[in-house]
Parts: sequence; C-alpha cells; structure tokens
Amino acid sequence: MRLKQLMRLTRQKINLPSVLAALPALSFLALSSAALLTGCGGGSSALGNPPTVVNSGVTSTQNLSFAYFQRCINPIFLTQLASSQGGTSTNTCAASGCHADATGAGGAFRIVPTASTINLNDVSNTVALIRASDMYKNFYSAQGEVVIGTPLQSRLLNKPLLRGVLHGGGLIFSDASDPHIQLMTYWINNPVPIGQDEFSTAANRMFTPADPMLGTCNTQ
Repeated sequence: MRLKQLMRLTRQKINLPSVLAALPALSFLALSSAALLTGCGGGSSALGNPPTVVNSGVTSTQNLSFAYFQRCINPIFLTQLASSQGGTSTNTCAASGCHADATGAGGAFRIVPTASTINLNDVSNTVALIRASDMYKNFYSAQGEVVIGTPLQSRLLNKPLLRGVLHGGGLIFSDASDPHIQLMTYWINNPVPIGQDEFSTAANRMFTPADPMLGTCNTQ
C-alpha cells in the first residue's frame, strides 16, 4: 500500500502526462540551441570561413621587440589597404570605425593613429617614458593579439587573412606571402631573449644594419 501511495504522489508532483507531452518541444529546443552554437563560431559560417580559431592558452616568459614594432609593424596599421568587406574599399587599420583608439569598433585591438616615433638612440627616453607613450600603447595592444612564437595561432595575422576566424574588416591580405604579413610573422617569431624586456638591444639583429632607427626591417 505504501508503495502505491508513493507512486501516486510522485505522479501528481511531476505531472507525468504533461512532461511526456512536452518532450517533442524540448527536443526541438535542444536541436535549435545546438544550431545556434554552431552558428556562433563553430562549424562553417555564412562567409564560408572554416571553424573559428582562437588564441591558445599558451603563455610565454618572453617579450616581442618594441624597436621592431615601432619601425616595421606600426606603419602597417597606418597604410591604406584594400578590404573585401561589402565590396572593395580602401582604408587603414587605425581608421575611425576600425581600430582607432578613440572611435574604433574593432574590439580590444586599438591603435593611436597619431602616435609619435620614439628615438631609441636617445638615452633620455627612459623605459618609464616610453611605456607612457602612445606608441607603446599600440605595441601593447598589438602584442595582446599574438601568441609569441606561433604566428598560426595569432589573431593579429589570422583576422586580416580570414584564416579560420571572422574579421569585421573583411579580407585584407590575400595570403601569407604579402610583405606586411611577412613583417608581422618575423616579429612574432623573433622574441627577445628570455629574461630580457621588450627594449633589449638583442633585437638590433632584426635590422640591417643593426640600428633600430635607420636599419631595414629583416624578414628572415
């Protein structure tokens, strides 16, 4: 008797017929949720991109070179580049509505377009002064889009190449052979030695001649 009473009370509490009637709708919701998750980065997209690639959890004790960034990377963000988004147009990465520091709509990556070049041969430009500059803000933001030593997992390259990830600005560089991509790849692949900061003079080898203000940017 007690068992029958328990079963009767259980059916009353959970209203079993109602649950059974709702199962088809619940199944539909589950399938719909899966479809939405796929459309938010997994699987293929409306733009024909492969599954989303995100920066890995790799951490590094190394830094990228500030000298190379200032001379070879920052100018890329100020260059007029063609975009395939919504037809062909030309703009800079640091333009308003893109990655401009004050008016950008490009997420965490921001560039101060008016950042002044810092004379690294001038000893009066201390580390503290450089780190307070707009050029350093650009360096810091760009390095935040990078997995040091791993260009293939770095958003700084993957986004403008549409390499496994969406980019609001569309396709900027057709492939990895573009000279701008080669500069960024070299920068990512050549961090300063472990234990040295981003101002290490060891980075002078990245220029020919070895002068961070006058040398040509090496790419290999």
